Amino acid sequence: MTLVTTEALRAQAEHRTLMIDDGTPLSEKDRALISLAAVLSVTSLNQLAIEPAIEAALDAGATVAQVQEIAEVVSGLGTHSLMGSAATLIKVASERGLLPNDEPLDAKRQAIWDTHVGTDPFWAAFSKEMPGFLDATLRLSPEIFEAFFNYCAVPWKSGHVPAPIKELASMACDVTPTHRFGPGFRVHLANVIKLGVGRLAILETIEIAARSPDHIGYDLAPDTLES
Repeated sequence: MTLVTTEALRAQAEHRTLMIDDGTPLSEKDRALISLAAVLSVTSLNQLAIEPAIEAALDAGATVAQVQEIAEVVSGLGTHSLMGSAATLIKVASERGLLPNDEPLDAKRQAIWDTHVGTDPFWAAFSKEMPGFLDATLRLSPEIFEAFFNYCAVPWKSGHVPAPIKELASMACDVTPTHRFGPGFRVHLANVIKLGVGRLAILETIEIAARSPDHIGYDLAPDTLES
């Protein structure tokens, strides 16, 4: 399997954006919010950088509600653990005879699917990048399936940060050097293009992500740890 690099993902973005307008660069506030997202990403979560990043966002004019909403968006990265494992778990368990293979959804699960996925074109495009994730998760745990939709929807319902910036922040987290989650990156890249974000802002977001701090570990009281 080819190593996924930040540079390779940037190259994908450059190719996908060749035919779109440059648009306007990121504003100081938008840049600060995207930088904050990269710092708060669970794959970075650099303890020394969090407070300065929050201060920078507030200094740039972001509200407390906007800072909190960015944190909520970024916290959804934990679902990538499900995205990376659900379909594989179904496959391996089916091969071992531990789960039935390719049975139709039961009535309860079908109703849940129809409520949250249905024929929404967004989820069809999403599933092209993460094939099998939604179906596998629903089969394994209807509770987690519904929780995924409900939790990830919260910052999109509150709407303190414009949708394009939330998408750019999500894209930034997916392209950070310590994550490089290609499927999510391409989903968010497609979304920002549909939302009319210009090439300059997209590529600047990737540059912000590339400069995200290293993950150095996190502990509120490191001096109390035994050596």
